[in-house]
Formats: sequence, structure tokens, C-alpha cells
Amino acid sequence: MKKNNLLSSAFAAASLMLLAASPSQAAGLVAIITPSHDNPFYGAEADAAKARAEQLGYTAIELSHDDDPSKQYQLVEAMIARGAKAIILDNAGADASVAAVQMAKNAKIPSFLIDREISTPKIAISQIISNNYQGAQIGAQAFVKAMGESGTYVELVGRDSDTNAGIRSKGFHDVIDDYPDLKMVARQSANWKQSEAFSKMQSILEANPKIKGVICGNDTMAMGAYAALKAAGRGDVIVIGLDGSDDVRDSILQGGIKATVLQPVFQEATLAVEQMDKYLKTGTTGAPEKQLLDCTVIDKDNASKLNRFQLSK
Repeated sequence: MKKNNLLSSAFAAASLMLLAASPSQAAGLVAIITPSHDNPFYGAEADAAKARAEQLGYTAIELSHDDDPSKQYQLVEAMIARGAKAIILDNAGADASVAAVQMAKNAKIPSFLIDREISTPKIAISQIISNNYQGAQIGAQAFVKAMGESGTYVELVGRDSDTNAGIRSKGFHDVIDDYPDLKMVARQSANWKQSEAFSKMQSILEANPKIKGVICGNDTMAMGAYAALKAAGRGDVIVIGLDGSDDVRDSILQGGIKATVLQPVFQEATLAVEQMDKYLKTGTTGAPEKQLLDCTVIDKDNASKLNRFQLSK
């Protein structure tokens, strides 16, 4: 515990030094705090938010909480000390993030959430998220079609602390469970991680060697699952993800993963910054706190139009 406290203190100190070194612009400093950019989804949303903030005259800095609520809390503390104008946040857990967002509000620093929501309303100014239920449903419809409405399958779900994981799983099952010839033989969490999905898929495949399909709560897990299947000589297994990453796009075009669902992350990040700007200037966003943006299926017919979570017309 002492070691963890020292690491947290060092992290906070480093964050403060980094923020203090940031240049100043007339509109002020904005923090963009997300999970690790090791997942390209989070890198793309952070870059989109930063680009729009800088277009509007702000100094924007990208920081990562690595899905650690204590790091997230320290980063928010650092932003308060720096006098930031606002926070754009893809949070580290629906319940665990409430305290950090409340702390920012108490310091009169508004928060604008993207991708993931928190469990307590009226603390953040905006919560702009993908319509995860709608996205999961259309992904499940693509899965049912690819499966030919029958066969055994596996579900890989995301992090338990993330509200999106449960919403996506419900969306999947509200469609798939209507088909009695589709039988789920295993359901495990891989915590949104590729390496964990790889190892979980290996174990599941040993116990269920004749599975026909795998439906995954995000693309990172889909990539891990497909890699494990291919390594075992089962590249024929139908795999579908959810996110709309370039990695899965490439796999679709190469005849690997069958489909994914594009989350409008670029739109979410850009809209959050635009609402932040309006709020700072007028005291209102003109929109409700919670806003849902619909998703789009990506398959072999439109995958070539996808680039960094944007679908060209």
C-alpha cells in the first residue's frame, strides 16, 4: 500500500509539472483525460477532442488514467491546481469516477464526459456516449445472419465496472436469445483487453472445440479472440466486435473477423468540446446532460470507407 501511495504521489507530481509547463492561450487550458492510448479507440477520441479544442483557441493536453480511478482523481486534482477551464473525460468507472467529477464541480471546473457515463446525474455538464444498446443490437443482428441463425457461440464481455459492458451484453442477448438454435456455451469477461481475450479464448476453445461463433463487447477483445482461434487452426469461427477500429477493418477486408459496429467516437469528442466552448461562453450547452449517438455496422461492404473511427461518405 505504501508503494502504491508513493507511485500515486509521483504520478500526481509529474502531472502537475507537465500541466505547469503547458503554454497558455487566451481561451485557457482544457484537459482531455482518457484510458490508455494503447487502445487506438482512446487515442483517436483524445486526438479529436484536442484538435477541436485548439481550433477554438484553447490549450489542450492529453492525459491517461489507465483505467485507474486513483490516477484519475490525481489528474483532476492537478487540473484544479492548474486552473483549467474544463475537463473532457472518458472515465475510469461509472461509480468510481463520481468523486473526481464532483471534486471538479466543487472547484467550478465543468466536466464533459464522452464514451462512458457515470452513475450519478447532474454532476457532469454533458455525458455524450454511443448508443451502446442500439449498437449491440445491430451487431447482434449481423452475428445472427453470419451464423445462419444456428450453432454454438461464445460471448466475451468487457470490464464489470463499465456500464457499457452490461448494456452491450443486454443488447446482444435481446436479439440473439430470440433464435432458439443459437446456443451460448461460454460467457467470460476479458476486461476489454486483447491479451486477456487471447488467453480466455484459448481456454474456452479447449473446453468447446466445435464452437461456431464468438461475439465480443469490443474490437480489442475481438482481435485477441480471433488471434487465438487462428493460432488453433480455427480461423473459420465467426467473430464480431464492436468499436470500429482500423485493426478490425483490416481483418474484415482480409476475410478474418466478419464485422464490427462503429461507435461515433470522433463525433462524440468533437461535440463535447463544442458544448464545452458554448457552456464556458454562455453558461449552457443548450442540450440535455445525457446524449446518445447511434452506431453503424461495418462489414465487407463498407469497411474500406472506415479510417480512424470515421466512415467516409
